[in-house]
Amino acid sequence: MSEMPQSIIPLLEKMEHLEASDLHLKTGVPPAYRIAGELRRTTLPTFLVNERDIERLMDPLIPPKRKHIFEEKGGLDFAYHLPNGDRFRVNIMRSCDQMHAAIRRVKGVIPGFEELHLPPIYRKLAEETFEGLVIVCGVTGCGKSTTQAAMIDHINEQRADNIISIEDPIEYTFRPKRAYVSQREIGLDVHTFADALRGAVRQDPDVVFIGEMRDRETLMAALQAAETGHLVFCTLHTADTMQALGRILEFFPPDQHAFIRSSLANSLKAICAQRLIPAIDEKISRVPATEVLLGEGIVKEKIREAEDTDLPEIIAGSKESGMRNFTMSLAELIEKGYIYIDIAMEFAPNREALKGLLQGIKTSAQTLVHRVKRGGGG
Repeated sequence: MSEMPQSIIPLLEKMEHLEASDLHLKTGVPPAYRIAGELRRTTLPTFLVNERDIERLMDPLIPPKRKHIFEEKGGLDFAYHLPNGDRFRVNIMRSCDQMHAAIRRVKGVIPGFEELHLPPIYRKLAEETFEGLVIVCGVTGCGKSTTQAAMIDHINEQRADNIISIEDPIEYTFRPKRAYVSQREIGLDVHTFADALRGAVRQDPDVVFIGEMRDRETLMAALQAAETGHLVFCTLHTADTMQALGRILEFFPPDQHAFIRSSLANSLKAICAQRLIPAIDEKISRVPATEVLLGEGIVKEKIREAEDTDLPEIIAGSKESGMRNFTMSLAELIEKGYIYIDIAMEFAPNREALKGLLQGIKTSAQTLVHRVKRGGGG
């Protein structure tokens, strides 16, 4: 494919073959795919022949009744899907009066916990949690949407619940199994997350899935839904569990923090953070390092009393319950032979702590050290 495509579809279809997570279209450079976390340019020509090339390619994808939003605000999020079931989360934006696009591929099949290499606590949370708030957090592109979809779909398989999802845009399509599922997209089915949440509590839900917590009103509605007997899943753009707690408080003025802490302590079931680490096996590409804070008694007390600085120590000392920090997770990934030691050190929040944990890991870790020194593999 060396000539300018007449349709965006071949570029989207090529993502599966390349195992690319994202496609970027920008004026002045060739299209680029993100593969295993790295951007790689294609051999296609740059979008210079006609500054409206990107608009021509993207126009068939844009929902007609939402085009005015792009014209008014200079940006738009929406979803698109191919006949094979692959879905794409699309963002278009104005840059120097030209359209640019970032397209995220979402596989048509929702992967399970084993395929995602998630620890057992994720399955346990999905199977044994029936009310309260579960937050999945991480930076952009860390796989938190896929992780949350796996948890929701596991509930879909196990329980005859009524599940309502509120997303912007819808990424994974949940096909009803044992559960009843309604998916609502912001901008198409309802105006805002807050509006959708207000409606959701009157729709007899067992599970409410919020694509992203973006404002105070949405967060307050989520907390209220969790406190009144619903199981609420949501995502936050924060790097770890401690930042998630801080971000929640940032939505509110200081004089409301005591109330929010009390509400959060009452409803929190778990905060699950993750970041993707390059894997040894090229077929896997990347594996998640995870941090999990569970809303157990001592954790609730610390949140309520604003003693958050004690939580990292509680996480580190509560491995039996399923809690874990990133250092523990990295050591586990090394022990299982998923990642190299030097790569783990690059991502480790505390290298000395990781070195201490590795002293108890024998053959597999030693082998990986030698392989890295020889320059072999990965």
